[in-house]
Amino acid sequence: LLHGFGASLFSWREVMAPFSRFGTVIAFDRPAFGLTERPLPGQWQGESPYSAESQVRLTLGLMDKLDVPRAILVGNSAGGTIAMLTTLRAPERVQALILVSPAVYGGGGAPSWVRLLSDLPQVRRAGPLLVRSLVARLEASLPSAWHDPGKITPEVLAGYKKPLQVDNWDRAFLEFVLAGRRQDLEQQLDRFTLPVLVVTGDDDRWVPTAQSVRLSQELPDAQLVVIPNCGHVSHEECPQEFMAAVTDFMEGQ
Repeated sequence: LLHGFGASLFSWREVMAPFSRFGTVIAFDRPAFGLTERPLPGQWQGESPYSAESQVRLTLGLMDKLDVPRAILVGNSAGGTIAMLTTLRAPERVQALILVSPAVYGGGGAPSWVRLLSDLPQVRRAGPLLVRSLVARLEASLPSAWHDPGKITPEVLAGYKKPLQVDNWDRAFLEFVLAGRRQDLEQQLDRFTLPVLVVTGDDDRWVPTAQSVRLSQELPDAQLVVIPNCGHVSHEECPQEFMAAVTDFMEGQ
């Protein structure tokens, strides 16, 4: 399970147990998010651990460590991007894809101000101070990921904010933004010949619903489920409807 931008494995809390009926469930915090360690410049050699390619290697490395020869990758938003890139890198390791509002067509799965942040020359100079000043904006943008923001309980909000207590979370976030690159997955969709389920809400404002519909039409072997009255994180906001779609897909494999 690969979470989206600004989230963590906490975002899968409603569906991890239901997923377990189909096999072993593995979720981890992607670099710069959740409670994972935050390496800083000077602590690695070569490519940034926050880059997409490094995240692909991390995903495959975790599968190797846990002796998982093949897996069904489930990715939400930017996590869907990593799931797809992992499939391109090692197609023999991926049995199927479940893409939850995946960020494919340049959206990035993050609020627009985050994408603008990566283009500002003063970002490296201002560093973590600028990042910290924008935390309030990230929290304010969270309700737009839900169709019904009233479902964001204090416990959910606390779960999203907990990683902000990790040492160097702000510096790691900066490195994540600076490592971001367009992946141009839309030019390679014909390579995804494995079964794919695309799930989205009918009120997705982070990765517009129309993009998920388009993706399902352009992939060679994809099914589409649009959940009514649901937003960008259907596995959190509408877990029962989400798992119904997953169950139909899995039983058809």
